[in-house]
Amino acid sequence: MKLVIDPKVKSVFDSYPASIQPKLFRIRELIITTASEIENLQYLEETLKWGEPSYLTKYGSTIRMDWKHKNPDQYAIYFKCTSKLIPTFKAVYKNTFNYEGNRAIIFNLFEGIPEKELKHCILMALTYHKIKHLPFLGA
Repeated sequence: MKLVIDPKVKSVFDSYPASIQPKLFRIRELIITTASEIENLQYLEETLKWGEPSYLTKYGSTIRMDWKHKNPDQYAIYFKCTSKLIPTFKAVYKNTFNYEGNRAIIFNLFEGIPEKELKHCILMALTYHKIKHLPFLGA
């Protein structure tokens, strides 16, 4: 898998508070690792969408992440709100995550990330256009 990186993304990561940077870098690492484990995934593009680090693949749905000043103890990973992704995550992982509507999984700065479950969510997003016709996205 080829990772295509927009150099502007680094400045966004650098702008986050020191307490948030390791959390978002860990999510970034989970996205890249998951993408590298997907058979026949040729590239992952890291870019900015709406000023937020974003990840795109040919057959996937865009994944974004960010931290906001208005909620300093939280950070989030965002998915396309019109997709079946968050409703599927809610059905499969019920109380594992905190959700913001049909667009985001919200993490608390002081809690761990359920990495195995999040990697599965990331996998579904990165392959979304291949699995969107399956019940519960094939979960």
